[in-house]
Amino acid sequence: MALAGNGLAASVDQPQQKLPTIPLTVSGKTLSAEVADDETEREQGMMFRKSMADGEAMLFVLDAPEHVAFWMRNTTIPLSVAYLNPTGMILEIYDLQPRDERPANSRFDTIAYAIEVPQGWFARNGILPGVPVKGLPALPRR
Repeated sequence: MALAGNGLAASVDQPQQKLPTIPLTVSGKTLSAEVADDETEREQGMMFRKSMADGEAMLFVLDAPEHVAFWMRNTTIPLSVAYLNPTGMILEIYDLQPRDERPANSRFDTIAYAIEVPQGWFARNGILPGVPVKGLPALPRR
């Protein structure tokens, strides 16, 4: 999955190498999150991956808080995405369908992180907007 506005530039046709991971904690549940923290990694996201295990995630660290739109171009795994503010609070959660290129636009313009997980993970774990995520890396300094 990629940021819709930036994903148009992605011209690769295979998955990116697995990115370094960090542990994140959400309502007492631990996720092993790959960190996509540069433009190329964020554009590629989960494109062309064949699977994502329960308990795995991809964390997108944005350069600055903004309005975001994620889509599922070249992504065949059903995913859920949470949009977080700079303090790590989940503001919005969306379920995304494989290969659906319609963007899931954020309602807020203060999104600093996005977390993708296997579809339904947030719901199965009772995680709703307003829940904080612990273990996030610092945002880039501007």
